[in-house]
Amino acid sequence: MTTTRRKLLAGSVAAAAGTALGAPAAQAHPRPDNQPKPTVVLVHGAFADASGWNDVATRLIRDGHPVIAPANPLRSVASDSAYLASILATLDGPVVLAAHSYGGIVATNAATGNPNVKALVYVAAFAPDQGETLLGLQTTYPGSKLNEAVLDFRPYEEGLVDGYIKRQFFREVFAGDVPRATTDLMWAGQRPADARTLGEPSGAPAWKTIPSWYLVARNDQVLPAAAQRFMAHRAGAQVREVAASHVAMISQPAATADLIMRAAR
Repeated sequence: MTTTRRKLLAGSVAAAAGTALGAPAAQAHPRPDNQPKPTVVLVHGAFADASGWNDVATRLIRDGHPVIAPANPLRSVASDSAYLASILATLDGPVVLAAHSYGGIVATNAATGNPNVKALVYVAAFAPDQGETLLGLQTTYPGSKLNEAVLDFRPYEEGLVDGYIKRQFFREVFAGDVPRATTDLMWAGQRPADARTLGEPSGAPAWKTIPSWYLVARNDQVLPAAAQRFMAHRAGAQVREVAASHVAMISQPAATADLIMRAAR
């Protein structure tokens, strides 16, 4: 075989391999070795805490990402967003902001105007437009089982009330694909949200200027999958769907981490 023919065959094989792999542009132009990976900030929602991200964080850290999972105060949309924005302001370099459930409305507001936030990742999360509320988005499409009948309301200051999911409903509504022994612990340690957050309007959304990714949980009993698809489409997000309950980051940590890593490329 001539040298020229060998070169032609080698070039053809390489081209065919590239076509078969369908490598995205991010793979075609890899990050320089001396450029650090983005910091991933993981934001939890109501009835949960940052430990819900543990399995996802483990995978991200193993992949070389700095990770921070701050405590979301769960007091009001405005104050929680301001708190998260203050944390983001302390971080140097690019940031990927991933949020679950109520954490989505907080991230949507906190990232607005922050040039370091390069990507938003919503995991069965609220991605509201300006003026929209959690309750409005949750009830626009049928299917949510999170209602007053499944909640305990406990006053914590004069005129202020926290909401908790009742024990007998917690697994069915919140985490139906997680082992009962785990959901018993999740219920015991759940952090409540101030009931005012349900009707508090959102501000200018960061997803209008920041690229977004969305993990739709098809079996979600809190935020209907149809509502998730609507918000993801409206935000122009890259979408992946999984057969998961509302806590997709717990029951599907590999899929969740993979989507976050794609957003971080």
